[in-house]
Amino acid sequence: MIIGFIGFGEVSRNLVRMISSPDITFITSTENRSPETIERVKKSGIKVLDTFSQVAVSSDILISATSPKNALNVAKDYGKLTKGIYLDLNNISPDTTFEISKHANNLIDGAIIGKISSSNPVLYLSGLYSSDLLFLNQFIEIKIISDNVGDVSRLKLLRSIYTKTLSVLLIEALETAGQYNLEDEFFDILTLTEGENFREKSLSRITGTRKNSKRKSEELNEIIEYFDENELIMVNAALKKLIQ
Repeated sequence: MIIGFIGFGEVSRNLVRMISSPDITFITSTENRSPETIERVKKSGIKVLDTFSQVAVSSDILISATSPKNALNVAKDYGKLTKGIYLDLNNISPDTTFEISKHANNLIDGAIIGKISSSNPVLYLSGLYSSDLLFLNQFIEIKIISDNVGDVSRLKLLRSIYTKTLSVLLIEALETAGQYNLEDEFFDILTLTEGENFREKSLSRITGTRKNSKRKSEELNEIIEYFDENELIMVNAALKKLIQ
């Protein structure tokens, strides 16, 4: 079994870590990649091919894990080259997923829910070929939603309405508390109602949002564009805060 990656960020690195089997070979390419990405690939120890086209042709499962804005172009470039499964793990709207389905063979709509670097993330799948990936259940928990491409993408967006807006709200609340030197007390009183791990989880959420603000803003834009018939006041406010 050969699993290829288009994009080698946090998702790809951790999948290599979790899916450890002598029967699986991981491949990617460093074609036109940044020095940082090239270094990550070297540290992973996976096989490197000259081009992403070669990766696509050689893969039994081709995983696209890049960014929302690049997901469709990646599918256009490599989706028809692979004869195996094309698994899209990008945080994109159902509209983008449906467009990708025109360019990718055997598409599975996927999402990793939970922190990818943790020991227990869950891989959600939808699409006709989702059951072909059930063998991965020995490495990462698999949940198949339906045979319909787009269902997982829609669930991702619905979840993101809550998680990304909440992250921005936490940033704003903590910044305000900081103006009065009450950061510790802010977390203390919330821990009373939100649980013992609230501070740790909140700081992790805040750090991730700040570190990946560009990608988070792209994802918020995807939400707003897809649910254009809904007012989404809080999502729009979160986007405004994130890009200011």
